[in-house]
Amino acid sequence: MIIYEPNKNWFRDIGNLATSWTLQRIMRGVLLLGVIAAVITGFLSYANVEPRLHSGIFSLLGIVLSIVLVFRTNSAYDRWWEGRKLWGALVNNTRNLALYLNVSVPDDDKPSRQFFARHISNFCIALRDHLRSGTKLDELDLTEREKTELQGKSHQPNHISMWIYNRMRMIYKAGMFSDADFINIKGQHESLLDILGACERIKKTPIPFSYSVYIKVFISIYCLLLPFGLYLDFGWYTVPLTMFISFAMIGLELMAQEIEEPFGLDCNDLPTGDIAMNIKRNVHELLGDPVAVIQKSPGIYSKVH
Repeated sequence: MIIYEPNKNWFRDIGNLATSWTLQRIMRGVLLLGVIAAVITGFLSYANVEPRLHSGIFSLLGIVLSIVLVFRTNSAYDRWWEGRKLWGALVNNTRNLALYLNVSVPDDDKPSRQFFARHISNFCIALRDHLRSGTKLDELDLTEREKTELQGKSHQPNHISMWIYNRMRMIYKAGMFSDADFINIKGQHESLLDILGACERIKKTPIPFSYSVYIKVFISIYCLLLPFGLYLDFGWYTVPLTMFISFAMIGLELMAQEIEEPFGLDCNDLPTGDIAMNIKRNVHELLGDPVAVIQKSPGIYSKVH
């Protein structure tokens, strides 16, 4: 995610936009359409052909396309914002879980306190990678036995949550938790699985394929026919005008496409790696087992200078 100060440096922010992979894809599409527009304009000029398409038709089509793109962009942003709210809830719920455990687990039960600190952190880090390309066991704080057990599981975050619940239940049966304590702690534990399921719903339910393809086809046809509608009124100025209009249309679609899956490593995706590391630090501090150094995950934040 690109980190910047809103409303501070107008032109610097525009300059740093060039570092976005999405913008580079946009510019390649715009340049291609610019070349096509130049070829069409050159042909119409050389052959002295006057196309019958009027620019007013494109104004009407542009209104329809704008409405569709607004809906597309809003839908994508809703998915991005829902993902951010879920990870915000994950921060709060893991802190609450660690706080309840800190109060309920006896101070002299160091193994249990360290176990909960490790695996609440592991759950968040495993969830981060589960929503990308798969959990990386080397980045988790595991014993050799735990690593061996986890290697054979297809859903590592779910299995880690089972470890946490089993340890909680074991302590409860030993009489260290009261009934009220166990009910409160159990509710916080269940919320972690609710967040996991909601994040999986976002990841595994993209915008319907036919809708997404329809927008791309609409934009492509619109931009390819645009030179025929602009040539009579603007001549060779058709080329830059086509590129400018294409920049707006293609840009909105590709930006929506980027943020509709907010858990990846694109520059506008959510900083789930750093959120997971912050949770790790908070949980270890609450349970009296502070970690010395928390490394930022590479490729998560991109600082705007």
